[in-house]
Amino acid sequence: MPGGWIVVTSTEKIFNWARSSSIWPVTFGLACCAIEMMATFASRFDVERLGMVPWASPRHSDLMIISGTVTIKMAPMLQRIYEQMPDPKWALSMGSCANSGGPFRHGYHVVKGVDRVIPVDVYVPGCPPPPESLLNGLLLLQDQVSHFRRTGRRAPPSPKVD
Repeated sequence: MPGGWIVVTSTEKIFNWARSSSIWPVTFGLACCAIEMMATFASRFDVERLGMVPWASPRHSDLMIISGTVTIKMAPMLQRIYEQMPDPKWALSMGSCANSGGPFRHGYHVVKGVDRVIPVDVYVPGCPPPPESLLNGLLLLQDQVSHFRRTGRRAPPSPKVD
């Protein structure tokens, strides 16, 4: 190109670069943690500055945020929505109830952690976790996406803490 420069790379590298800074989450809010998740996506915390746009369709999303208590009756729908997402896809478990069942874990109808239904990449502890904790989890997820971009393999999930 006269007077300009040329970039040589593969399309996969371009897509991975775009994925690390442009995550489109589909939300799966089930309980009180969903209120905190909605607050995180509101103007005060502004996750769009991280390149995130909440999306209602799993077919166009690459992150699922599960917040709240997952019941055994709801688990097949959660798995179905996760399977509709295109690869590579990520999952973030938000709050004690999603991480381990929380105060309802001894109930017969509660899934004792969403990682028993779908693979989870980042766990956000708290009951309910404030928006700052979810923002920290989203930054941890961006690190995992960057690791995937560099190596082509997934990083181990963040430590599971209630």
